[in-house]
Amino acid sequence: MKKGFSKENNEMDVNSVNSEKPKKGIAKILSEKKFTYTLPGKRQINIFAIIVLSLNFLLVMGVFLFFNNDSFHEFVFTVGK
Repeated sequence: MKKGFSKENNEMDVNSVNSEKPKKGIAKILSEKKFTYTLPGKRQINIFAIIVLSLNFLLVMGVFLFFNNDSFHEFVFTVGK
């Protein structure tokens, strides 16, 4: 007995590959789209990076103030109620 696959199993059905099923839902919308996606430019990347870094800085400062400043700690608990 030979090891491996038989010849019948390796061949693909040509009819199943070439016949396309009708697209439904999102696939139909995307196939008929009239716009193309372009990668963001350097300026857009820089603006996005500035926003993300500034929000991260505000988060770190908030955590620092929460643990080290009693009045800010009380403010957070008051607003949270």
